[in-house]
Amino acid sequence: MGSFSIWHWLIVLVVVLLLFGRGKIPELMGDMAKGIKSFKKGMTDEDEVDGKTVEHRPDEPVRQANEKAGKTS
Repeated sequence: MGSFSIWHWLIVLVVVLLLFGRGKIPELMGDMAKGIKSFKKGMTDEDEVDGKTVEHRPDEPVRQANEKAGKTS
């Protein structure tokens, strides 16, 4: 009762094909691949902001950093 036979899987496959159609499944997979590629590209673009790396210096106080940037509190 816990495992499915080949007939169960064939019925599920037929129902999925009837719901989505033959051409819809490859189209969905192509859209998913494009989404993954754009996500990866966005992650690499986020790391490279204008080709500069943001350096973190924990020993520099926030006030001095704000003064250097021209901000006043």
